[in-house]
Amino acid sequence: MKFTEQKIVETLKQNYMPYAMSVIVSRAIPEIDGLKPSHRKLLYTMYKMGLLKGIKTKSANVVGQTMKLNPHGDMAIYETMVRLTTGNGALLHPLVESKGNFGRVYSRDMKFAAPRYTEVKLADIAAELFRDIDKDTVDFVDNYDATMKEPTLLPSVFPNILVNPNQGIAVGMASNICSFNLREVCQATVAYIKNDNINIQDYLKAPDFSTGGDLIVNEKDLERIYDTGRGSFKVRARYRVDRKNNYIEIYEIPYTTTAEAIIDSVAALVKDGKIKEITDVRDETDLKGLKITLDVRRSTDPETLMNKLYKLTPLEDSFSCNFNILVNGYPQVLGIKGILDAWIEFRMMCIKRQTAYDIQKKSERLHLLEGLSQIILDIDKAIRIIRGTTKENEVVPNLMKGFHIDQLQAEYIAEIKLRNLNREYILKQTSEMESLIAEIADLKDIYRKESRVLNIICAQLKEISKKYGKDRKTGVLHEDNIEEITHEILIEDYNVKLFLTQQGYLKKIPLTSLRSAGEQKLKEEDVIVQELEARNKAELILISDQYTAYKMKVHEINDCKASSLGEYLENLLELAPNERILYMVCTEDYSGHILFSFHNGKSAKIPLASYATKTNRKKLANAYSNSSPLCDIRFLQEDRELVAFSNIDKVLIFNTKDVNEKTTRTSVGIQVLRSKKGSIMSKIRELDEVSFADTDYYRTKNIPAMGYYLKDEDKEEKQVTMF
Repeated sequence: MKFTEQKIVETLKQNYMPYAMSVIVSRAIPEIDGLKPSHRKLLYTMYKMGLLKGIKTKSANVVGQTMKLNPHGDMAIYETMVRLTTGNGALLHPLVESKGNFGRVYSRDMKFAAPRYTEVKLADIAAELFRDIDKDTVDFVDNYDATMKEPTLLPSVFPNILVNPNQGIAVGMASNICSFNLREVCQATVAYIKNDNINIQDYLKAPDFSTGGDLIVNEKDLERIYDTGRGSFKVRARYRVDRKNNYIEIYEIPYTTTAEAIIDSVAALVKDGKIKEITDVRDETDLKGLKITLDVRRSTDPETLMNKLYKLTPLEDSFSCNFNILVNGYPQVLGIKGILDAWIEFRMMCIKRQTAYDIQKKSERLHLLEGLSQIILDIDKAIRIIRGTTKENEVVPNLMKGFHIDQLQAEYIAEIKLRNLNREYILKQTSEMESLIAEIADLKDIYRKESRVLNIICAQLKEISKKYGKDRKTGVLHEDNIEEITHEILIEDYNVKLFLTQQGYLKKIPLTSLRSAGEQKLKEEDVIVQELEARNKAELILISDQYTAYKMKVHEINDCKASSLGEYLENLLELAPNERILYMVCTEDYSGHILFSFHNGKSAKIPLASYATKTNRKKLANAYSNSSPLCDIRFLQEDRELVAFSNIDKVLIFNTKDVNEKTTRTSVGIQVLRSKKGSIMSKIRELDEVSFADTDYYRTKNIPAMGYYLKDEDKEEKQVTMF
């Protein structure tokens, strides 16, 4: 096998770059008239077919004629047409009026009918794209085989580039332009022409889409899009609720998605058990328009459910803006003002070229009439010259000599019918001269003065706005008024019970399951050391014997049954070897305190808020003091009386309100039970866990205190320690 050496840079220049530029310039990126070449060729073909007025014709006829300008397959041309039609509904202002099935922009599976079955003509607003095209307003070039001429741009009288959406993927670049309301665009353009320093957002509220929905506005994001042409915004579906029949009806969806994608997404959530409120989802779209119906349970809160669906399905979707436009053959990413600058410059050129054309045509007409006016001086002379000329080709030269006129004027006079060679006819024709002279002077003034050209543009925009303007289809919701859809909203909330065992197992059992459950299954010789009730959305703090606190959401723990062992904490929390969980606390707002009691007789009351973190850390070192071994941990929602025991049977009943709060987690606390002859505080109990004959005997008003020896009649109380 032989290989030929090639310089990669040269190869790319010769082979790849021409292809890339062709795709960018001649296929994928829209130009300042708001059209890609394929759109322009199709619309111009329809214009030349006379479809701006009159009746519709078969789409197949249009497709066949368009091939004279666009040598692609018939289906590629037809698909281009489909997107422009009223039937498909992809554009705010469709350019093609249609009859028949053209599919729907909001449907993935609703296919359009074949071109032999459908009919089309140009919509009324399309006339504004072609206004004065026959007056040299734009350049024309040869088609691909040089048998026809086609326009390089259409002289669009309004900024169609902003009114109808456009998307294209070229080589190395792309374009994605959202649509804006025609009335707002016209008002913004007029205001910008009159004052360069306007705030565009005062006129363009937000993008507007043919599929409606509600656009969520973030002022800074919208400002960035308007300034740079890049950015994104969110659009969400609109719905209505029938509480009597328990269903939600979705009737407008984001422009970037389809009804089928939404239904598939909702169905998948229901199947996976992530959404339990929905019993059925149906596509009930008909001739009246889009309708997706969600049957829901009677107890469902529709607003909460829709917030979940906005988060988890395409019912809320993003539109990414990339205002990449071809201006004078070069791709540029422009903000709104940049686009308006380019369009205004383009329209000024169109109007000046039209003005120059009118000046030329009227001047030519005036020139002919000036020659005709010479005949008024002596009609009989003109007749004698013609009658006296022996050869036909000498008539014009003789008239030129006889009346001192040029060839064009003489040709015009010679072509006048004999019946029109009367003074009345000639005076009637030459009476135009004064109005023509005034019109030409006015046109020349327009051509010279930029201000007059801009006034014409403004007048045309006001006319377009009044004639074709429509109310917004897409609503505007300010971000500040939208409830933030956090992950917490998506979590189902219900009552659970947590069980912690001595051998390090954690069980989470829904209370609904617990009511019908049998005996708790445990490993051999294992016992439950703590149990507490909580909500599925609560946060769990687990404190280990290695001075560490582990944090997790209760919903992150799998539900289990009484007949299962539960989660093994060594694996769940990645505990160190021989590390053991001593205590757990559940909280929803981090209120309350944890009371740590130590062998040295001290207790530290630490606010639970000290364990809250902004970064959602899962592991907190130095969770409590290591100055003395622990004898007890317990959670205090509010202060209460506790019973302290020493290893020499000293007992003290104290109130936790006397233990001062310490905000530092590693605080050694304050002395509660004083040591006697080296004694230690061995355990803490709740007051209702002991059965003393006389509790006042052990109670103290102030701490620290030595406590009192346990009376003989109280020694029958047997305590079980968790340590």
